[in-house]
Amino acid sequence: MMSRQDGPKIAILGGGIGGLAAAAFLRDQGFDSDVYEQASALTEVGAGLVIAPNAARLLRRLGVLDRFIKRAVRLEIGWEFRRWQNGTVLSAENLEEGCIRLYGEHTYAAHRADLLDALRSAVPERSLHLGRRCVSVEFEGDQAVLRFEDGETIRPDILIGADGVHSRVRGAIVGPTQARESGICAFRALVPAPKAPDFAKRRAQTLWIGPEHHLVHYPVSGEDYVNLVAFAPAGADSVESWTATATVQELLDEFAGWDPRLVELIKSAETPGRWALLDREPLDRWNRGNATLLGDAAHPMFPFFAQGAAQAIEDGAVLSLCLAADPGDPITALARYEELRRRRTARLQDVSHSRSHINHLPDGPEQQARDLQYSQADPLRENGWIYEYDPEAAVS
Repeated sequence: MMSRQDGPKIAILGGGIGGLAAAAFLRDQGFDSDVYEQASALTEVGAGLVIAPNAARLLRRLGVLDRFIKRAVRLEIGWEFRRWQNGTVLSAENLEEGCIRLYGEHTYAAHRADLLDALRSAVPERSLHLGRRCVSVEFEGDQAVLRFEDGETIRPDILIGADGVHSRVRGAIVGPTQARESGICAFRALVPAPKAPDFAKRRAQTLWIGPEHHLVHYPVSGEDYVNLVAFAPAGADSVESWTATATVQELLDEFAGWDPRLVELIKSAETPGRWALLDREPLDRWNRGNATLLGDAAHPMFPFFAQGAAQAIEDGAVLSLCLAADPGDPITALARYEELRRRRTARLQDVSHSRSHINHLPDGPEQQARDLQYSQADPLRENGWIYEYDPEAAVS
């Protein structure tokens, strides 16, 4: 790593997966940065996620993959679609062999906290500023100005907004943006492995699909837990929050009449979280002056392609490479970063959005045609545009 002692003063607002990935990749290119996080401790709420080869390669490049896989679970089977009523397997993909052959890296399932821990290990402690709540982001010409609850004001050379779907930086760059209700509610829960049925403990990413609902499960946390994420029609009391909760009975009610094995799995779940999915259009621009956006602040997407975390990691890699290529002109570097990332992430927002309709078809001719298509598909190869992406090639 080169040292850029006289490099730009870079502030990253948000210490989640995207913010830490940006800090880690910037450090890899020789840049110092300061990460401002409003929480007093870096604890990742939520539960599981899937790290596909495009993200796993970047964790290896950062030197943190070995730390990550101490608790991550290497998936052997993925895209395993099952019919809601009886568990009939509609399709399944051999990830153990296919991912290495096609993309040079495995696919992993993990708890978010384990990914956060791996990324944090690549960021110096001096760069992390916890308990720092930003109360406003404003611009003086092209200069972003951040004001914090404790009264401090900073004027960085570069501001990276990695502060999530309700981003203050996003609001300052593009103004208020309307989010539409998607009509979909998501539940998340963990099942302790000793309580989980054997079929759910396999190293498989399984998707049960049925009318207006689907449910995904896979093992996480060194196979100590099975992660569940389920999708159902949103009720009036659904909110967009990572901390709202439901009851196991509410989740059971949503999947009443489904395969008894799936019902057994749900019964063993710990208290489910619940949040509404809001629908957001891709942004026309991410930048203003010396500020840009990254991760969910730039391109929140439905989780149906399991690429939210991966795209934030890719953002961090591309942004660092653009700044390294033009360190004397940050605004030009940020423009290049936006140009390289916006079209790809908008495409992923679009395909993730369309998947919600496909997975939730009512039984009938359209559902039967979908099931036949799934049985003949090779999603690992068909989605190569997602998994083969290389930030260095994109930038060069």
